[in-house]
Amino acid sequence: MNVIRRRRLLGAAAVSVLAVPGAKANRQLRALNAFPPNFVFTREIATPFFEGVGRASQGALTFRTSGPEVVPFAEQFQPTAAGAFDLLFTHPAYHSGTTAIGLAMDAVAADPVARREAGVIDFVDQHYARLGMKVLAVVPTGTKGFQYVTKAPLKPSPSLSGMKVRGTVSYHPMIRALGGTPVVMGGGDVYSALEKGIIDAAAWGLTGVVDFKWNEVAKFYARPGFGQASLYIFMSLRSWQGLNAQQQQWLTEEARRLEAASVKRFDELAAAEEVQMRQLGMQETLFPPADASRLEDLWAQGVWEIARAKNGADADRMRQLAVARGLSK
Repeated sequence: MNVIRRRRLLGAAAVSVLAVPGAKANRQLRALNAFPPNFVFTREIATPFFEGVGRASQGALTFRTSGPEVVPFAEQFQPTAAGAFDLLFTHPAYHSGTTAIGLAMDAVAADPVARREAGVIDFVDQHYARLGMKVLAVVPTGTKGFQYVTKAPLKPSPSLSGMKVRGTVSYHPMIRALGGTPVVMGGGDVYSALEKGIIDAAAWGLTGVVDFKWNEVAKFYARPGFGQASLYIFMSLRSWQGLNAQQQQWLTEEARRLEAASVKRFDELAAAEEVQMRQLGMQETLFPPADASRLEDLWAQGVWEIARAKNGADADRMRQLAVARGLSK
């Protein structure tokens, strides 16, 4: 056999191996992250996911990640859906102008198994497929999701009366019902806004206050916490469809593992952060009973109202799935 023919045969053999479903062809995927690399959501969700897929695939799938310094957090959805990036790690409030169906998961109980068994995740996945996205993981950040940090103690009911409160759109109905005025801004802008008096309080998850050092400019954290929060790992549908079955399996299995472990992990992180906030000089301020008793209803109703206003019948169908299994109100 001459050298040229031998090289052709070897090249053909290599191509055929790469074409076999499940073959370990190395691939680097481009990912966008809505949060800084040292932030709790990145440390506890995005980084473990990427590392877990890398281990499962023995390096066949790797990731190159860019953050909000490359594409602002509120502008990351469209370029990923268009295929400029392969994956996106974000909170769906950041693209609620496009759809609020992902955001509506924050009104659904933080039970990853029950969410999937009820068909809620499949419904959300099918909805996003129409927008060019595949839902890989919906990761709840603890049994409860949210809190307020404030510069001054809460007031008698309505407890946010007269306050300018940072919050994404999902908080707005609750903030208004409690007497406050919602202000939209990214987490990275909150420190200076609190320091300068542009806002009086900020709504955020139960973890991340210390990462942002808001304890230096907001001396109170409000209790009880409320609602649920879920972070999403999306994949461009075009990129997903370009993977073979084995590659898809690596991603899917790691997504399920991450979901299953997240509630307990974030409950532990939230408890540890509350201790840390007190050690750093923050104090607990309590919602008055008249407000505390309606926090969960205000949250759930507000989130569903936003979803219904944006997505109409789709939001109603999603809510029906969740309510039928006792996962929402």
